[in-house]
Amino acid sequence: MPRPPGHGSAFEPRRREIIDTAAELFARRGYAATGITEICDAVGLARGALYYYIGSKEQLLVEIQSAVLVPLLEASHAIAALDARPVVRLRLLSELLLEQIVLRLNHIWVYEHDYRQLSAENQATLVAQRHAFEGVVTELLSAAVAAGEFREMDVDLGMLQFLNMHNHTYQWVRPSGRWSVQDLSEQYCATLFRGFAAPGYDPSTIEEETARYRAEHPDLPTLAPVTAAPA
Repeated sequence: MPRPPGHGSAFEPRRREIIDTAAELFARRGYAATGITEICDAVGLARGALYYYIGSKEQLLVEIQSAVLVPLLEASHAIAALDARPVVRLRLLSELLLEQIVLRLNHIWVYEHDYRQLSAENQATLVAQRHAFEGVVTELLSAAVAAGEFREMDVDLGMLQFLNMHNHTYQWVRPSGRWSVQDLSEQYCATLFRGFAAPGYDPSTIEEETARYRAEHPDLPTLAPVTAAPA
């Protein structure tokens, strides 16, 4: 979305605040049930001022979806390109995905529940981004099979197993809850990797190997700060 002319340095932080507030409202009440007036009241703006920042109610939904997928895709492609073994890259990707879920719980709730409210064009963009992330998981599973770490499998089904275990975490996880992101990723990958393991591969070494790789590469890809959705 083009930026309105004449905005100052406070424009982007205020816009992000509006988007995050809308995510909270949509997560609590649903996109369709939340009116523009309610959003205006929550952020302390008149309707015209709100549209100055976000253009339309649907643009808020686009921004929320993008806050989930854009940084996740960027970091996941960077992880897939690392020189680590495929199982290590999958372990790092698992933690990255869970970090995004815990970090942006409201956004994830809206992402999972309200994407069908988007126009056909915006929904097509979202679906393409989802498929791009699925492709990263599938690529790493294929690499693990080729490396003899995982047994021969239908990697599309393996990708769905990986995502099903991770994606439903948003329904019950709490940022300050009993398990950290690292705890969850360790347990999820232990379960998945034992099931996927090829004969002769011992998945119990993955945590030690991943920790060693982290220590040797302190600049691993992370989730970039969210600024604005692409036009």
